[in-house]
Amino acid sequence: MKKQIYVIGHRNPDTDSVASAIGYAELKRALGVERVTAAMAGALNPQTTWLLGRLGMEAPLYLADVHPKVGDVLGRTAVSVSADQPLVNALQLFHHNGVRILPVLDAADCPVGVISLLKIAERSLKTGPDSLRQVKASLATLAACLEGEFLAGSADLEVETLHLFVGAMVEGSFNDKIARFAPESLIVVTGDRRSIQLNAIERGVRVLVVTGGLPVAPDIVELAATKGVALITTPLDTAATVSLARLSTPAGYLAETHFESVGVGEPLGRLREKLLHSGETAVLVLEEDGTLAGVATKSSLFQPLPYALILVDHNELSQSVPGAEDLEIIEVIDHHKLGNAHSTNPIPFITAPVGSTCTIVASLYQEHGVTPEPKIAALLLAGILSDTVILKSPTTTARDQAAVERLARIAGLEWEAFGAEIFAASGALSGYGSPERVVTSDFKLFSQGEARFGVGQVEVFGFSEFNAMKDELKAALQALREKESLELAGLMVTDIATESTMFMMEGGHAYLRFMGYPQPEPHIFEMKGVMSRKKQLVPHLIKVLGGR
Repeated sequence: MKKQIYVIGHRNPDTDSVASAIGYAELKRALGVERVTAAMAGALNPQTTWLLGRLGMEAPLYLADVHPKVGDVLGRTAVSVSADQPLVNALQLFHHNGVRILPVLDAADCPVGVISLLKIAERSLKTGPDSLRQVKASLATLAACLEGEFLAGSADLEVETLHLFVGAMVEGSFNDKIARFAPESLIVVTGDRRSIQLNAIERGVRVLVVTGGLPVAPDIVELAATKGVALITTPLDTAATVSLARLSTPAGYLAETHFESVGVGEPLGRLREKLLHSGETAVLVLEEDGTLAGVATKSSLFQPLPYALILVDHNELSQSVPGAEDLEIIEVIDHHKLGNAHSTNPIPFITAPVGSTCTIVASLYQEHGVTPEPKIAALLLAGILSDTVILKSPTTTARDQAAVERLARIAGLEWEAFGAEIFAASGALSGYGSPERVVTSDFKLFSQGEARFGVGQVEVFGFSEFNAMKDELKAALQALREKESLELAGLMVTDIATESTMFMMEGGHAYLRFMGYPQPEPHIFEMKGVMSRKKQLVPHLIKVLGGR
């Protein structure tokens, strides 16, 4: 099975995250990797939205979560039996498919119950003369089971409790045997014994079965029709007829109507819970319309999942798309500090202290001797310029500078003008649509000891719009802090023109004295020369929360 691979950035995607996902997915395809798709774990911010429109490119696939679903582990078509089919059909399905339970379906293919091999055994292995001769069936399933044809009567669907006798003795002895049973509850099986046939019909038995494909006289057929006796002819011999008659009960009649089920789109954990704690050996999996999708057993939980992840621009599961912890992560490409979870197998883990993940992706194109298309080169260029603030951020390295110059040549762009165009088009806070989007669009979570904190960042040209929105931004930041149960939540508003940041902070009041920056008003710090969350502010906050 070739897995679907998603190349995906962190939950609040910025331009570097989206561009590196698209760029690396394109490289993997160029190298012959099949079924690889760029994806994103959150909504695009205004800058990335503008950039993709500027380059005429589509946004990556949006994945709200990647929690494995029940349908991901259904590896085969379900074996089932119709409710109106005889029990012998169910036995044949058990024999040929090696299953432990059979879903019993109605005419719309919706489960009405399940039937187990144990249940059939209990029904078929009863002892005692009366139990052995008892048949619970409809005339329709009885005839189907016997490969029979109605010469008189019809294939009624109602299940009846009948008693089976073989007319293999003289008439007097036979009459004595059946005398204690109501005639309308009898099935009489015989060959071409005319006296038994006539006697059975005259007594008004429910069913007369003539075996061996032997001819039946026209007057017998006419009499049966007149007396209301169902007359069936079967090609089977008497022994086979008797055995199969007891297996003519409709499957739906023996079905257990209580069964565990789960929707095909429900989380895999829900199936695991039912299989491990319900005591059932199998769970029916249903489509949205209630029809049967498959049968899941404990072995289903060990089936390989059909998709895997390549993480870009992050390596911590707390920042990954929800559900990433349940999937195989086959590669990581990042430029942040390490905080990754353990992997079960060795994987390519590429990290470097550079200003942008797109710088690493661009270097991988070089290593593999692949020249990106001009549009992809422009996208990777934009990712570097965005994350390094047009190479002004202290995170900028010589590798970033070299990558920018190389990508700019391929894309046919002047990088400084392109960078200014990017930030000019996306530097307005109003472009985010709401204070909540300003705060959350590039918000990342961190920890220091037991303290969890989060910091978002937006770039602007001048602080006038920020000053006008301070109250709304403060309220949104406080709401986010409460929602995520954070020690503190902060927003960096970075002015590209002056290369400085206004840092709004909610919470962490016990640590204010350690901040070390001017505080022009409550909750706001003025940080001249601070442009990098990763290299400047977050390391500082870790020290502050550590009381240093």
